[in-house]
Amino acid sequence: MNMPAIKTEMATRVVAPATAAPVSVIRPKRTPRVESILKATRSASAQIVPPLIVVTLLLVIWELLCRKAGATLPPPSRVLKDTWELIVDPFFDRGGIDKGLFWHLSASLKRVALGYSLAAIAGIALGTLVGQSVWAMRGLDPIFQVLRTIPPLAWLPLSLAAFRDGEPSAIFVIFITSIWPIIINTAVGIRNIPQDYRNVAAVVQLNPLEFFWKVMIPSAAPYIFTGLRIGIGLSWLAIVAAEMLIGGVGIGFFIWDAWNSSHISEIILALFYVGIIGFVLDRMIALIGHFATRGAQTT
Repeated sequence: MNMPAIKTEMATRVVAPATAAPVSVIRPKRTPRVESILKATRSASAQIVPPLIVVTLLLVIWELLCRKAGATLPPPSRVLKDTWELIVDPFFDRGGIDKGLFWHLSASLKRVALGYSLAAIAGIALGTLVGQSVWAMRGLDPIFQVLRTIPPLAWLPLSLAAFRDGEPSAIFVIFITSIWPIIINTAVGIRNIPQDYRNVAAVVQLNPLEFFWKVMIPSAAPYIFTGLRIGIGLSWLAIVAAEMLIGGVGIGFFIWDAWNSSHISEIILALFYVGIIGFVLDRMIALIGHFATRGAQTT
């Protein structure tokens, strides 16, 4: 083979490029702390973002509807403008009933704390009695079922006649409103204690007090805290309604006074605070119940 032919053959050959070996990218491994932070962030976002989107849409719709001529309610922008002083300075006190929202809310919360605490103590005690004793259940349960259907404000004239003062009357209304779900749920929880627990208590010869603290309360705790959560919501509803009638300092009176003064924006602001505080109170009882029942209570 002559040299020109060899060159021609070599020129026509196609040399395949060498394939490069795959390069693996080594990413830094996340620490367990970083993973937990990211997981908590994703969980918080899943809980917070949807409500924020819904609230934003509702505010936009409210703004558009109430900006029209002839609207009877103020739009959010006007509510914010009219109540800006109350928002930025909730602690002012000019004497009498001319106080900031902090003082009205704190007065209402003090009444709720006292009335609700009394209802919790009495409700758990009576619920335990009704749940444990057949005779008590037959004698008291029908009375409780009748009394719990009476509206909260229907008790106010009777309490005013008995106490001759608005403060104890409001506390009594809270007490009598919130006690019924506590009694009923506690009684149901006591009646649903497994028989095996009772048999073990009898075998180890627990006295009544030991049986109450070591068996009754832990077993019925999910039911008790369900009643307590319902009770705290009813307490907050009752105090707002009662304060509209008894007067003085309180968020209910603030709302009624704003209505008499035609300050609709102040009513809307007060309702916002009422809703937020009611939600916080419910979450507080749910959180306490979660730890007390070790997660057995459904939230």
